[in-house]
Amino acid sequence: MADEPLVLGIETSCDETGVGIVRGTTLLADAVASSVDTHARFGGVVPEIASRAHLEAMVPTIERALKDAGVAARDLDGIAVTAGPGLAGALLVGVSAAKAYAYALGKPLYGVNHLASHICVDQLEHGPLPEPTMALLVSGGHSSLLLAPDITSDVRPLGATIDDAAGEAFDKIARVLDLGFPGGPVIDRLAREGDPRAIAFPRGLTGSRDAAYDFSFSGLKTSVARWVEAKRAAGEELPIRDVAASFQEAVVDVLTRKAVRACKDEGVDHLMIGGGVAANSRLRALAQERCERAGIRLRVPRPGLCTDNGAMVAALGAEMVARNRASSDWDLSADSSLPVTDPHVPGVARGNGAGGPAHDHDHVHEISKDNLYS
Repeated sequence: MADEPLVLGIETSCDETGVGIVRGTTLLADAVASSVDTHARFGGVVPEIASRAHLEAMVPTIERALKDAGVAARDLDGIAVTAGPGLAGALLVGVSAAKAYAYALGKPLYGVNHLASHICVDQLEHGPLPEPTMALLVSGGHSSLLLAPDITSDVRPLGATIDDAAGEAFDKIARVLDLGFPGGPVIDRLAREGDPRAIAFPRGLTGSRDAAYDFSFSGLKTSVARWVEAKRAAGEELPIRDVAASFQEAVVDVLTRKAVRACKDEGVDHLMIGGGVAANSRLRALAQERCERAGIRLRVPRPGLCTDNGAMVAALGAEMVARNRASSDWDLSADSSLPVTDPHVPGVARGNGAGGPAHDHDHVHEISKDNLYS
């Protein structure tokens, strides 16, 4: 274990400041500072507020992660950071912090992909990923089916949402039902007491002529909103639990159906589910049922590793180090639309002998290192 790479990961793609530390595939620390309560009164994430919250939380969260892991910054083998996709301003805070720490400590820097990180985090719980890995990623911003022969260099998109992502649909329906933000956890909770067959909400893009692996939840969202409006206009009592259960069932039915189909079509005998919506209890249960019937092994991280966190970034960074992938250059920047086909943003290895970026001003590096962590 001592020979495995020790990597710190920084995640700031949305509203959570995550810092994780892993050694190989072993999780040592997972520190998170969330600003979700600040955004709740606005009914969604406000990018400027998220960026400011990241700035304020960054150093304390890094210090907490190092303390929890029981390691010193100088012992790190590399620093990984989410370079995209995500909110541009939020990403810039994380990238800037990672570059500063990597430069001051003389460590290689790895700008990695948020979506690929969501796949790689499963290694921390269930061991090395099979190759290829079939992954269903579902969150507030993404609903994607991905095939990853090599998580560090080869991730292939099979399908994605053409409008609302699954998590986005949960938030919007929660708003329609006056349930607050974020919507996923409260709908999941209410749905457990409702009837998922009470209302026949539509399943988008499930016709014989529709794209096999793409998703669409905009029509479902509109259907639920109109159904609720009609009930309220008629002065009838709104069966919120049945609405929540029926809506949720429509979402997870489509997600799991298409994911299992992709596994069969591609000849892959396992499925990994990640992203914030992967914490949904009904999604996990239905996926397990359908995978068992199809002879597919299901891998889903515990809920705390499904939502955005630094551990997933550190996990992918450690894999980059282990496989000797090129580190990123100092001109690494945030890319809010970084494609999933780019698991990381490599640079030209030069300068410091560790495969990382070069130091053009060594005297600045030495002064910074002395003032950081000994």
